[in-house]
Amino acid sequence: MALIVQGRHLLVVPALAALVYTFAFPFSTANKSPLAINAPPDASTVDEIKGTIDNYTKSVDAADTALASQVWLDSPEVSFIHPLGHEHGFEQIKQNVYTRLMGQTFSERKLSAHDISVHAFGNCAWAEFYWDFTAKLRKDGSSVVTHGRETQIYHKQQGAWRLVHVHYSAMPPA
Repeated sequence: MALIVQGRHLLVVPALAALVYTFAFPFSTANKSPLAINAPPDASTVDEIKGTIDNYTKSVDAADTALASQVWLDSPEVSFIHPLGHEHGFEQIKQNVYTRLMGQTFSERKLSAHDISVHAFGNCAWAEFYWDFTAKLRKDGSSVVTHGRETQIYHKQQGAWRLVHVHYSAMPPA
């Protein structure tokens, strides 16, 4: 487990610990990950997480906070890092990402994820993918087209994979 200092609170972040071990231990002399990451996740885990990513993109397309609540863990500890800010807690994500950014800024949205890669260990998982986003600005109807990459971290709780962190960025200029 990893401890992260946030304000005056210490948060336990098992998914972060899994990431650290994943990237630190493959370079050891034994070249053996203590998490057995070399084995791919089972097909049902991959399918469940890809299904959750599909619901995530649909929630963005519709700026739908009800659908988002089926994807995200409803917790003040979840986070979303994006080029315009850093949201802490599901309430901020609903308000600032879904309602303001997606709902109020764009009249139409389409987020398409591709080249999805899923990694899992126990009740922690992460996905990496590329995306294409097309939209129309609400203020003047002009088109917006962007492309980027995203990392999502999941935690399995009560039998369901829930999104706990997103970090995305636009692709660098060619």
